[in-house]
Amino acid sequence: MKILALEFSSAQRSVAVFEAGGPQGGSEMAEVIETGGQSTRPFSMIEATLRQARWEREQIECVAVGLGPGSYAGIRTAIAVAQGWQLAAHVKLAGISSVECVAEQAQRLGLNGRVRVIVDAQRGEFYAARYEIDLSELRQVEGLRLVPEAEVRAWAQGTETFVGPDLPGSLSGGRLIFPRAAMVARQVSRRTDFLPGDRLEPIYLRATSFVKASPPRKPVG
Repeated sequence: MKILALEFSSAQRSVAVFEAGGPQGGSEMAEVIETGGQSTRPFSMIEATLRQARWEREQIECVAVGLGPGSYAGIRTAIAVAQGWQLAAHVKLAGISSVECVAEQAQRLGLNGRVRVIVDAQRGEFYAARYEIDLSELRQVEGLRLVPEAEVRAWAQGTETFVGPDLPGSLSGGRLIFPRAAMVARQVSRRTDFLPGDRLEPIYLRATSFVKASPPRKPVG
């Protein structure tokens, strides 16, 4: 299955294409990464990745998206591209936790033991999940939750390893690891839980709240 993966949840944005089990039993991968800047250019990144892999758009069979948590605008952009692709070409869609991608990247980089993945949630809070990692196993031991910054600062006194795309300054020993489209694609290649477009939603733990606008004032005089 030929997979196009989009990961726009952090300041490092990436697009990858991946096919497991090529003609020689191996795999093919191409990836384009952009860091910095204020905007995401999904289609120029997609075209550059396809050129690198020498693929045509019509060859894509699945579009996979990193669902965050992270940049809400970036994740929404990736979801919109995936939804449009499915409408136009009837491809499969899949969504992957960006935190899970960071944890697996940490494993591939040789990190082991108790590892916490940290993502800035703004408003003085962080998303955090805890994993047990060794060479052969990656196991989540504490699910993703919102944590106040004071609690994160307290963790700095312990012996755990901290990884993530935007670690707080109090975790001076942490390791900067961005979620990457290459890992999104690899994870999707091992899964079968595909989704319709309207089921792709950002991972966002806060309750959505709306404030009703005040009624318009009546003109005086």
